[in-house]
Amino acid sequence: MTCNHHDHSHEHTHEHSHQHAHHHHPEDKDNTENSIEHDEKTLRVLLVHWINHNKSHQETFVEWSKKAVAMNKPEVAKYIEEAVAHIDKANEMLIGAKKHM
Repeated sequence: MTCNHHDHSHEHTHEHSHQHAHHHHPEDKDNTENSIEHDEKTLRVLLVHWINHNKSHQETFVEWSKKAVAMNKPEVAKYIEEAVAHIDKANEMLIGAKKHM
């Protein structure tokens, strides 16, 4: 799927997993444990996906920051570069979360 709400030169997919709440009775302990195990596996995959997805956008931001400089738009470049720094920080947090899985 092409991401149509912003311009960039690459295509990527946005995969989203939606979990629906299921009410468990106390006697459904095995089902609850299986659900937690499934959610943990899903979260591990999502953390890696989010980190890689952020890096993909970050590459595009860097490219467009350079283009903004070439367009004599240093303030635009400065804000884009600040966004890149925030992505770095977000990825540090996601990597930390992954280490604690």
